[in-house]
Amino acid sequence: MPADRGRAAGPPTISEVAAEAGVGRATAARTLGGYGYVSPELRERVLAAAEKLGYRTNALARSMSTGVSHTLGVIVADIGNPFFAGVVRGISDTSRARGFDTIVLSTYEDLDEEVAATNVLIDKRVDGVIIASAAVDRTEVAHIKAAMDRGIPVVLVDRAVASLDLDAVVIDNRDAAREAVEVLITAGHRRIGFVWGPPVAQAPANRRGLLTAASRNLWTDGERLRGYLDALDDARIPFDPDLVMVGRKTEERATEEVARMLALPDRITAVFCTETDAVTGALRALRTAGLSCPRDVALIGFDDSSWAAVMEPPLTMIEQPVHQLGAKAAEVLLDTIAGTEPRREMHTLSSRLILRSSVAPPPAGS
Repeated sequence: MPADRGRAAGPPTISEVAAEAGVGRATAARTLGGYGYVSPELRERVLAAAEKLGYRTNALARSMSTGVSHTLGVIVADIGNPFFAGVVRGISDTSRARGFDTIVLSTYEDLDEEVAATNVLIDKRVDGVIIASAAVDRTEVAHIKAAMDRGIPVVLVDRAVASLDLDAVVIDNRDAAREAVEVLITAGHRRIGFVWGPPVAQAPANRRGLLTAASRNLWTDGERLRGYLDALDDARIPFDPDLVMVGRKTEERATEEVARMLALPDRITAVFCTETDAVTGALRALRTAGLSCPRDVALIGFDDSSWAAVMEPPLTMIEQPVHQLGAKAAEVLLDTIAGTEPRREMHTLSSRLILRSSVAPPPAGS
């Protein structure tokens, strides 16, 4: 009697596939699990039977028997953020081409969420992890080391973590920020706001305090702040702590801080925004103050997007190679899984400053 008649309800089993193919259960299990030797003839019979019955391999069971799940875990701050969505697309495209699936988890820059996400991926027996970590120092990386202790290779993406000796795929944030601020300085600006800075309640009174606060924050934010300061130093423009936003990194806070900078006796004539929400907040503050960009205040932002090009005026933005960041991270991780010795280095990709119409000289008399 054919194996698909009179069978109990539920998904087909390996035993039923074996019966349909006319082979032993062990042969069917080796074929469907992707381990051990099976002759080409028997392999074809088993696969044909599996397709006929609609059998799907239990990936978890297969990983337990072979030690390989052909799955990568990805942890990012927010999959809804266009930057991270592009990074994940690069990871997924590259991993799929090499026969790997991806599991993606968001943490919203919350370290507790990141620890929980890492534990989920360990339990899922992923073969490797790509993570945009919110960890800052050695006291916050135990979960990443736990994955590595289990033999799970880890690659960092978008940001480095100073206390971890791992491969990291990033851009040169410091150089990108310096180039952007230099464009504003070349246009004649000297009062340039930086949005956003360290998430501390009180603005540091001097440069050293600001850099100390930045060192306790995300690597990317600190590097962009250092690029801003580099450009000021090169142009011999004195650093003014009143021109650096601190506090919660939200669009609303950016609006408040840019409004504060606009109300200073010697107000800003330009603003450099290091995140998309910072750009939106800055533009809202300008509109509320009845000012226009770039006539009254010039603006450059990070993370170019299609909407930036159709704004009025079109915005000058730093374009990050989001797909390439993800693809490179996946490539490095998959090579490590395949047995290549990890290089444990910073893989730095190039960004691009796209000049549009949001930069102009400061108003006369500024």
